[in-house]
Amino acid sequence: MLAFGHEVVGLRPHDVCALGLARTFQVAKPFGAMTVLANVMTGAFLRDRHIAAARNKALEAIEFVGLGAKEQTPAKDLTTIDQRRLEMARALATQPRILLLDEVMAGLNPAEIDQAVALVKKLSARGLTIVIVEHVMRAIMAVARHIVVLDHGQKIAEGTPKEIVENPEVIRAYLGSYVHPPAQGDAHA
Repeated sequence: MLAFGHEVVGLRPHDVCALGLARTFQVAKPFGAMTVLANVMTGAFLRDRHIAAARNKALEAIEFVGLGAKEQTPAKDLTTIDQRRLEMARALATQPRILLLDEVMAGLNPAEIDQAVALVKKLSARGLTIVIVEHVMRAIMAVARHIVVLDHGQKIAEGTPKEIVENPEVIRAYLGSYVHPPAQGDAHA
């Protein structure tokens, strides 16, 4: 697989990140005993080895994702949504060209999903390219411009959100079977 003209298969994760590909994990993996700030500084050190500069980049990312009031909180004490924000802040601190988000909505309640959707939209508005693997369809439909649908590892559809929700193959794969709604005036509804 090529990224920005470089083969990335077999590269170490930090080398892939240095090329401009940052990612979050489905299960957040913060350094639990470290503060939010220290966690995000680990990402910032990829681009800047000076402590003051890395701290400033980290603080900017922390503020951007909405964790400004929790910069000194140990990562292990964060809620699920805040751990997801922390993952995003750490990835952002690496100054990526492409951000890969893996199941960032998993395990969140509806209000938290709305917050996560707003954050993804805010990231996109900055001009960042975002690739999301996600099963929370209402979230994907709210943020995606282009969707690729997989079923058992095979691509079954590709297109705009509107095209995807109307695609019979997607409906069959994810809802079981397509049932046409009864025509108006049909006696057995």
